[in-house]
Amino acid sequence: MASTVYGAPQPTAEVPSTITYEPERHLAGVSGRDAEDVNEKADSINSTEHKQQGVQQVEAITTVWSKQLLIVMFVLLYFVSFIDAMLQSVQSNLIPYVTSSFSQHGLLATTGIVATILGGVCQLSIAKVIDIWGRCEGFAVMLILTTVGVIMKAACINVQMYAAAHTLYWVGHLGMTYVITIILADITSLRNRAIMFGINGTPTIATTFGGPRIAELFYNYVNFRWAFGAFIIMEVAFCLPVIAIFFTSKRKAIKLGKFPEQANSGRSLFGSIKYYLTEFDVVGMFLTTFGWSLLLLPFSLVYTAPNGWKTGYLIAMIVLGVFLLALFVVWEKYFATVQYFPFRYLKDRTILGACLLYGIMFISIFIWDAYYGSYLQVVHDQSITISGYVLNSFSLMSSFWAPFCGLIIRYTGNYKWVSIAGVPVAILGTALLIHFRTPETHIGLLVMCQLLNGLATGTWALCAQIAIMASVTHQEIAVSLALFSLFGSIGASIGFAVAGGIWTNTLPQKLYEFLPEDSKNLTAIIYGDIEAQKSYPLGTPIRDAVVGAYADVQRKMVIAGSCILPLCLVCLLMWRNINVKELERARGKQTKGNVW
Repeated sequence: MASTVYGAPQPTAEVPSTITYEPERHLAGVSGRDAEDVNEKADSINSTEHKQQGVQQVEAITTVWSKQLLIVMFVLLYFVSFIDAMLQSVQSNLIPYVTSSFSQHGLLATTGIVATILGGVCQLSIAKVIDIWGRCEGFAVMLILTTVGVIMKAACINVQMYAAAHTLYWVGHLGMTYVITIILADITSLRNRAIMFGINGTPTIATTFGGPRIAELFYNYVNFRWAFGAFIIMEVAFCLPVIAIFFTSKRKAIKLGKFPEQANSGRSLFGSIKYYLTEFDVVGMFLTTFGWSLLLLPFSLVYTAPNGWKTGYLIAMIVLGVFLLALFVVWEKYFATVQYFPFRYLKDRTILGACLLYGIMFISIFIWDAYYGSYLQVVHDQSITISGYVLNSFSLMSSFWAPFCGLIIRYTGNYKWVSIAGVPVAILGTALLIHFRTPETHIGLLVMCQLLNGLATGTWALCAQIAIMASVTHQEIAVSLALFSLFGSIGASIGFAVAGGIWTNTLPQKLYEFLPEDSKNLTAIIYGDIEAQKSYPLGTPIRDAVVGAYADVQRKMVIAGSCILPLCLVCLLMWRNINVKELERARGKQTKGNVW
């Protein structure tokens, strides 16, 4: 295939209302039913496309950007992603010590369940915000949520306050990452998008090494509170220039008459509140959030319940969770004026397969990953820094490989078979963990498994997003990617819940079983505090009991995660095999304005 030189994008003066489609010329490499699907997609683009205010605004703003300003925006978004990733890496390495400071180390997974669910659920609402109000407005709201959440983390005085702070932070963190992804989609063509997505993920290469070390330095020489405070100051400093560019570009577009006029709605304050409550389907959002939270939380709370699974409030939580999720389906189908959950997208087999892949992938990963950092520190006696390196080597490989995967997609236009090639790698990486998750295993072998899993899942995550975006219009990108993220968040929450269930139901019993007779009364103290677990030297009877209990529980987690993985292949086979190069030739660039 002839090489393609990256060319400087030129401003688009006019946006054609229709695009002529020539199947004979543009469907090379696509055959059978997949070719028919491409025809249907192109035909749908040929009709006039309705675009909401936020989409019209970003297309107007990019038309006034020069090549230099486009590069500046890429660089600024990269810096924001870098600081945000570093903050995430530092705080993830400190979480065990934050929860342990309140003697609640066993609730590590619990604090993540609600945050992860809410973070995913809110992205559909964020999609509506940035489509209706604008990308800059959504970016600013996410910055505020992140800032408030991190400040609360720095000031938390108990595990309840920390959980609330982490929920705010996680919604803001996921939302900011999501908005940056949408902005990158706005300013790139479909065939170049995977490259830019991959490049924007490379800060993880630095945070893999920097995050754990910085976390350890803060923990040893200052405290976890200043770690949160220092990084949020830097994040705000890098986010403000992005907001400033959007604001000044908007003013320029208005002066040039390119910015869409915003008609006066004529609504009163009460009317506006009612309108947005309906538009964002607040009822549907709350039913989803509380339904999944109530269904999944009991799995990690059962150990602290007075009568285990016989405790009345745990049974009530599960029953109420199922009821709320069923009520959500009824509400969306029969009563919601504006549906919160875009069911129509799941009729497309590529979008459905990509979303299911992302969810199942995260279920598998988070089952064995939730307590992996603690395992490395307690069983293998690694420092915060080294355990962080091992833990983050997963993301390291994923981020390192992503730009190269993007180049493959750019030059071949193919994303499906690239993804299928990752299946044996994922199976090998996860299955080997069953054999290697023992105290005697050399740490290098654990790193190898992390690298294999990172290679496979990084390929899947990137290609799944391209598969979804190839199936929709520019107007639909935000909602479809929010749906994709929602499946990932629910998958991660289920993984957290399963991990928390295995941990809280198995570790205390194994500790009690393995501890010497004269130390069995220490079970609760050791279970709830990672510092207590590490305080006993390696080779002592109590530390050996802790190591044995950890090894038994972690092996069960890895087996559970491995059993789910084969479903990912089924999801991949659901995708249409569409060549994005040919598709873009057929319908033109998906995004308008001065884009790359």
